[in-house]
Amino acid sequence: MSTNEKTPKVAVSHLTKRFGDLLVLDDISFQVSTGEFLCIVGPTGCGKTTFLNSLTKLYDIDSGEMLVDGEPIDLHKHNVSYIFQEYSTMPWLNIEENIAYGLRIKRLPEDVVRERVDEVIEMVGLSQFRTYYPRQLSASMLQRVVIARAFATKPGLLLMDEPYGQLDLMLKYKLEDELLKLWQKTGTTVIFITHNIEEAVYLSDKIMVLTNKPTKIKTTIDNPLPRPRKVTDPEFVELRNQVTDLIKWW
Repeated sequence: MSTNEKTPKVAVSHLTKRFGDLLVLDDISFQVSTGEFLCIVGPTGCGKTTFLNSLTKLYDIDSGEMLVDGEPIDLHKHNVSYIFQEYSTMPWLNIEENIAYGLRIKRLPEDVVRERVDEVIEMVGLSQFRTYYPRQLSASMLQRVVIARAFATKPGLLLMDEPYGQLDLMLKYKLEDELLKLWQKTGTTVIFITHNIEEAVYLSDKIMVLTNKPTKIKTTIDNPLPRPRKVTDPEFVELRNQVTDLIKWW
């Protein structure tokens, strides 16, 4: 997917976040272009989730600026979706009701709600399960529901925090491919947190590597590999090893 370098979707300048005396995010600055797929990797506990929670204002920051479309981020104005590590379906709603939830919160017309639900539920292959409840679904199906709900709102910015960390390898690959199809169709800008370097190389346009705490950006690497990607290709392995060498896991 081509990106528009002249129109940054996200611009973060000098982001700093402390918890008491603990400095977690230390003067972080970067940009994400419109339609770009950015993966963020780094040592366990370095502050990747803290960054996303700061970007969505779940956490107050100590200093810095975070802009979306050139304006201070405002979740009442900017269309941002957040997919957490844990499954976040509502057990009292069936699948189509879960997917429609965000649309109804936004008070969209009911015909638009039905159209959006039909579109994304088909895209993630859950049409025949639309009246099922979360307790009746497998782990991979639950995650597809969460992804469908996020894309149904047609977010300008999608934040994902290790969404496949609890799944086995084959399910992870399948959902990664479904995510890429949705991203390529919608043009959504994605910031994807992962501890899995192979996943970052498979999905990303760019890979941002973070340091240990206090967390800074160590480097950002362009990912020029053509899609679809194969994890066994020499170029894939070379880039994966390059990113691995940049991360200190201790």
